[in-house]
Parts: sequence; C-alpha cells; structure tokens
Amino acid sequence: MRLLERMRKEWFMIGIVLAIAGAKLEPSIGVNGGPLMPEITVSYIAVATIFFNSGLSLNPEELTSALVHIKLHLFIQIFTLAFFPAAIWLFLQLLSITPINEWLLKGLQTVGCMPPPVSSAVILTKAVGGNEAAAIFNSAFGSFLGIVVTPLLLLLFLHSSSSVPFTSIFSQLFMTVVVPLIIGQIVRRYIKDWLERKKPPFGAVSSSVLLTIIYTTFCDTFSNPNIDLDTFSLILILFIICSIQLSFMLLTFIFSTRNNSGFTPADTVAVMFCSTHKSLTLGIPMLKIVFAGHEYLSLISVPLLIYHPVQILLGSVLVPTIKSWMVSRQKGVKLTRPTV
Repeated sequence: MRLLERMRKEWFMIGIVLAIAGAKLEPSIGVNGGPLMPEITVSYIAVATIFFNSGLSLNPEELTSALVHIKLHLFIQIFTLAFFPAAIWLFLQLLSITPINEWLLKGLQTVGCMPPPVSSAVILTKAVGGNEAAAIFNSAFGSFLGIVVTPLLLLLFLHSSSSVPFTSIFSQLFMTVVVPLIIGQIVRRYIKDWLERKKPPFGAVSSSVLLTIIYTTFCDTFSNPNIDLDTFSLILILFIICSIQLSFMLLTFIFSTRNNSGFTPADTVAVMFCSTHKSLTLGIPMLKIVFAGHEYLSLISVPLLIYHPVQILLGSVLVPTIKSWMVSRQKGVKLTRPTV
C-alpha cells in the first residue's frame, strides 16, 4: 500500500514537470481561445467536476459537521480577507524604498485583496487527506464573500473604485460550485453501496484535474505579454511571492496547531491551503473592471498572474510532506487516547 502511494506521488510530480514543460513548449494549445478552450473546459467543466467529485466522495455527515465549525471558518476568512491584505500593505511600506517598480508593488497589494479560489485549495486538501468539507465550504463562501469585500479592499488600499457585475459572478459560482456539489450528494444517495464496495479513484480524478489546471495556467502565464519584464524584476517578484506564500503557510500552521486552537491535523491542512491561496479566475476580471482603462493595468496584473501558478506548484510539491505530518499527528493522537 505504501509502495502504491509512493508511486502515485512520483507519477504526480512527473506529471507536474511534464505539464509545465508542455506549456512552455507550446502555450498556444492551453490558452484562452486555444484548442483546449480553458475558458470553458477549466473555468466551468473542470471546476464543476471537482465539486461533483467532492459531492460523490463526501459523507453528508462530514459536510454537515463542517458547516457548523464556526471557529475554523472565521479563522480562514479573517486571515484571507483581513490579515493577508493588511500584512501585505505593511510589507510593501518596506519594499517602497527599494527600486522595485511601484506598479508591481501595487499588483502585490491586489493579490492580498483577492478572495480564495474555488478549486486549487480543495484539490490540494483532498490530496493530503485533510478536512475536504471545510475546504469546500471556505473556498465557496470566501469566493462569494470576495465579490463584495475585494472591491472594498482595493478601494481602501489602492484608492480605486468601480462597479462590479455581482449578478454574473454569483451565477457562475453557483452553477460551477453549489449545483455540482448538490448533484454529487444526491447521486451518492443512490449509489452509496456501490461507492463503498468499489471505492472509485476520487484522488486520481482530482489529481488529473489539477494537472490540467496547472497546464492551462502555465500556458496563460508563458503566452501572456503582460509578463514581458526584465529578468531581474521577474526573479525578484517570483522570490517575493514564494516567500509570502511559504511565510503565510508557516504562520497558519503555527496558529492552527497551538494546543488551545481546537483544530485537528485535518483542519490545519484546510487552513493552510484555504487561507493562503488567491483566485485568478475572479481576480483578473475584477482587476480589469476596477482598473479599466488604467495605463499600468498590465503591470498591476503581473503578480497575480505569477501568484496563481506558484501557489498550485508549491502546494503540489508540499503535498507529500504535509500528508506525512498529518498522518503522524493523527497516529500520535490515537496512541495517546486513554482506553476505556
């Protein structure tokens, strides 16, 4: 069993390398409007598949118990939409004295203001074996909340304002997140015995979808003219983004593993991914609306265009390490429980 699990991890890492290499060699295949049509296959079909898959695999009791875990939800949403943008603002006060382009720094601030994505955090939490139900709720709820909160944060930190098409974004999220999840739960009722007997490879399905998302995301990144910056600036922004992600993942890990936190190891996994991931799908349309006609929109967009593939890649690389930690902690908890 361990050998099979190790082989899956190795094949997944090979898949990541091949996806990025394929995107670099021929990015036109996976860009919006290309043969794969990611604006439909990824934005709608892939996301819907993720949540339908989650609806099939999740016990209704797990989903119900996740909904009432108020402390966990508050922690994730406050960290994502309050602490994250405020911390980035403070960090940028230090970076403002450096020669880094000021519009790239403003772009970093927009990253901090973005809501969580509806897919990557769920897939990575599931890959680790964490609290998938909590990840689903917080990714979906955070996305809905971000439609209202993100423009307000951009106004607060960047003094920009514009009207946002709430209705169209809400309807897209509802159709790609809520509806597939409900359908998955309904289908599960009728084939529950078959699912328990056959144990379909839900993890493999999620991993395949994630590789597709990685590929199309890097296709967009490699083909985007907005990232036509000098090598030094790109490397510096990439380093800053990686540092921010790792620092915040470590911070959420420390907070959620304190003795009085009340979170299980599975909760910690959901916290680490849901609190630090940012949505490109919602973010780019919002930036185009809020900064419509702005001459530096391309530079402002660069950090988010980099942040998204980095969060998926970094999260995928860390999956085996986080999974090993979670399993060891769960075993430790079981061993320390008193026997009756």
